[in-house]
Amino acid sequence: MSADPGRRRFVAGALGVAAGTVAAIGLRPLDAFAQSSDAISFGDGELFMLGDGRMRLPVGFLVPESLPAAERNAALALAGIDGDVVERPLNVTLWRREEHTVLFDAGSGSQFLDGTGRLAESLEVVGVDPTEITDVVFTHAHPDHLWGVLDDFDDLLFTEATYHIGAREHDHWMDDATLARTPEERQGFVVGAQNRLPLIDDRLRRFRGGEELLPGIEAVDSFGHTPGHTSFVLHAEGGDPIMVIGDALAHDVLSFAQPALPFSVDEDSDAAVATRRVLLDRLAGDGMRAIGYHLRAPGLGRVERDGDAYRWVTG
Repeated sequence: MSADPGRRRFVAGALGVAAGTVAAIGLRPLDAFAQSSDAISFGDGELFMLGDGRMRLPVGFLVPESLPAAERNAALALAGIDGDVVERPLNVTLWRREEHTVLFDAGSGSQFLDGTGRLAESLEVVGVDPTEITDVVFTHAHPDHLWGVLDDFDDLLFTEATYHIGAREHDHWMDDATLARTPEERQGFVVGAQNRLPLIDDRLRRFRGGEELLPGIEAVDSFGHTPGHTSFVLHAEGGDPIMVIGDALAHDVLSFAQPALPFSVDEDSDAAVATRRVLLDRLAGDGMRAIGYHLRAPGLGRVERDGDAYRWVTG
């Protein structure tokens, strides 16, 4: 299934604001790399955290420039950010088991930012061919989670997979009105989603929060970062559950120490803050391990209470 070259040029053009912002501050392309965590025995299979590379973005993409200067500077100091650029990893979870080989998010593909799009190499490291993926489960449809459904030739990469996305998330991106109400710097995200989701529509299953969309995989509403963002609790016989949290908790320090701090890339800041508080309370209270898409690679850790706030403990 090859994409129309005209559509590809349009998508690339629509990305001009986001990609141009990165280019404008003089960033050099990152060296390409792939990574894979050691396998974690989990139920009837194994969990891997696979690298889709790293991305560098202007700090304003993380901490809004609209914050009062003192508050913004304090947050950046707390996070150890000194400069105009923030770098984040992209951790894609793979659950390889007897009946299903499940990928949580599809990575960035080749049309997003330099330094991303390394998922196929990471799959090769762990000996998994893209045709072996039976299911791709999306936390949300931002470029670094969705655009990797296509290979370098605009053909589907995971040719045998069934795809799963929250019904609310799907409806948001495919709504004709979404582009107009999206800030200009993120309109390329909408164009990219509206060009890719139809390509998998014949094998796309929409789910709702609370569903067990596959055996042992429970969908948990975590709206705010996007209108239909979903986290997933993985249940396995004989093992403690693990939550795949996507971008609901996106920074190793700020999301935990200052959960009320707004993030520029959250589409509904109030809902995102409420979600962070609920997830942090649950993860800390249950002692459940979690995997974060943009937390320190490979993204696995636990949440601990730290006075009135929380902290992220890796491993």
